[in-house]
Amino acid sequence: MTEPLLQVTGLTTELGDPARPARVVDGLTLDIRSGETFALLGESGCGKSMTALSLMRLLPPSGRITAGSVQLAGTELLTLTEAEMRQVRGGRMAMIFQEPQTSLNPVLTVGTQIGEAVRLHQGDTRQRLGAERAVELLRAVGIPDPDQRLNEYPHQLSGGMKQRVMIAMALAGNPRLLIADEPTTALDVTIQAQVLRLLKAVQSANGLAVLLITHDLGVVAETAERLAVMYAGQIVETAPMAEFFAQPLHPYSRHLLESLPDAGKRGGRLAVIPGRVPSPDTPFQGCRFVERCPAAIERCRLEVPEWRALGEGRGVRCHLAEPDTAEASDHPVSDRATAPTPERLTATNDPKPTGGDTPTETAQVPLLTMRGLQVHFPIHQGVLRRVVGHVRAVDGISLDLYAGRTLALVGESGCGKTTAGKGLLQLVPPTGGSVRYRGQELIGLSHRRLRPFRKDLQVVFQDPFASMNPRMLVGDIIGEGLQALRLAPKRAERMRRVAELLELVGLDPESANRYPHEFSGGQRQRLCIARALALEPRIIVCDEPTSALDVSVQAQILNLLKDLQERLGLAYLFITHDLSVVSYLAHEVAVMYLGRVVEHGQVADVLDDPRHPYTRALLSAVPVVDPEQRRQVIRLEGDMPSPRHPPSGCHFHPRCPEAIEVCRHHYPVETRLGSTRRVCCHCVAPGSSTPSAIDSKIRSQS
Repeated sequence: MTEPLLQVTGLTTELGDPARPARVVDGLTLDIRSGETFALLGESGCGKSMTALSLMRLLPPSGRITAGSVQLAGTELLTLTEAEMRQVRGGRMAMIFQEPQTSLNPVLTVGTQIGEAVRLHQGDTRQRLGAERAVELLRAVGIPDPDQRLNEYPHQLSGGMKQRVMIAMALAGNPRLLIADEPTTALDVTIQAQVLRLLKAVQSANGLAVLLITHDLGVVAETAERLAVMYAGQIVETAPMAEFFAQPLHPYSRHLLESLPDAGKRGGRLAVIPGRVPSPDTPFQGCRFVERCPAAIERCRLEVPEWRALGEGRGVRCHLAEPDTAEASDHPVSDRATAPTPERLTATNDPKPTGGDTPTETAQVPLLTMRGLQVHFPIHQGVLRRVVGHVRAVDGISLDLYAGRTLALVGESGCGKTTAGKGLLQLVPPTGGSVRYRGQELIGLSHRRLRPFRKDLQVVFQDPFASMNPRMLVGDIIGEGLQALRLAPKRAERMRRVAELLELVGLDPESANRYPHEFSGGQRQRLCIARALALEPRIIVCDEPTSALDVSVQAQILNLLKDLQERLGLAYLFITHDLSVVSYLAHEVAVMYLGRVVEHGQVADVLDDPRHPYTRALLSAVPVVDPEQRRQVIRLEGDMPSPRHPPSGCHFHPRCPEAIEVCRHHYPVETRLGSTRRVCCHCVAPGSSTPSAIDSKIRSQS
């Protein structure tokens, strides 16, 4: 077996006061070989990113490495001077950061930034050769028109493009090890598939070793050869990828897998891990997972579990993995396994399946109907700010929302999902169409006449921290709507209602006296849900409420949303690009592309038998854990066109692998395939089980 390219032994990193340090990485040991993808898994706060920064020696001022060894191709990195380490960074070892927008310099062109990396690591100061190499790198990472993109700024690029630029900069020094810290977290599934495919291609061409840091188990299953699970600064399990997903050994690993949403869990609740990752400055006596582990025994509290090597590439840090204590797991140290979690506070009975093919008897009449909704933004130009065009963000969509049911709105970034939600809520003025709530037309109403409807139509935004005033106490944030609409004008009355709402979402009523920054990401999202519930709404627009959350926290939020819907009869418009969440939570799904709905129907119908080529491409790009459920990936080349200048004919035809001549000239009319199923595609015939035009095309080619 070849020697590892990277060998890390006993790495320990601390932050803060040396007298009471926060040990963010504690005795970490791992190795990565050339050409291998090694994944590092775990929740936020487990120490994954701090591990990467420790390897790169890019710690914050209060950070320090106190023990261990990091060897890259035989060179001990921890003994290098800072000047020597600068030659290693970007040269022999490079890193792709999680958020490309904040990692790229907004005032320098793409070519300047890549050229700087080329000149630094290849020793050629000639501007012309740096630009030539930058074009080669942009072309290598699949960016079209690299000569033109060279002179553009980061804000002119899409999210996928910016991530490709980051990869090009990382490759500028021909590194041997590439550290990718959550490289696809904020990307749509189609762009994510492109980036992961690109990383694999670059890895194969250059023999790169890749350390992939992520919390997406589907991405790990489809890209990694080996993985390590990290918890509270320690690695608790390592395994080859196939063995891990076949039989995870550590209780934490098993809970992560059980937290994944899918269609098979629609009728029940997702498994959740109670509590949160302990603080790095916590003084540990026994197992670090003991307070959250439902199978813990007394020994777990008293003894630190030792690392147990169980075979080639397999190991675990757990007392229960030892044969002589396997039987003891039947005697837990407490009743945590059966105790109700905070999410169950809202459930008065056992959860009932929420799936179904048709609306319930009480939901036959929709609460809200949208017909031909349009939201166009004018483009101004010149000193006189004349209108020279429009951005057609939403260009005529028709949807219905029913009480007690969830409609998912999916599609790539820029397709108009969020704008459609804001148009429904009248947060942006619609250009045309109709939005009727319980028979009342909302479009055209003044702010004063809209005020009575505000309490019934609420929203949960994607970023909970950005949507709360950091200078206000949580109690005042949640009660602000009650005060604004004079539903509870007295503070004492508002605080009683706030306490009830905090209990409803599984938080301590004492949380009302704290500030938003004192909560975790999952807790902040619960606070936003409590704020939305304060006015007792009938409809909630959930705009990507779980996209930035770990799978364990995501499971808590999804359970909470399902419980609230069952108890209060809420209607959700759930905006997301996570189709696994759609399969678990939603009843209906609408697929948007460039401002229009291209396919709509019951979740089971659309996800099991997608009829539009774009829907099939979305589903094929979703990374899944089970190899038997994976689809052959349909590659969509390029990015979504601009809604300012949509393509003629079908908007999807420039990227569609199945486009025919009529697609280039005429937008398809809506084809109904049943009472609730409709598709906008020339290649779909009413009543057929397969796209008829595509069949004809295939037959003619054969």
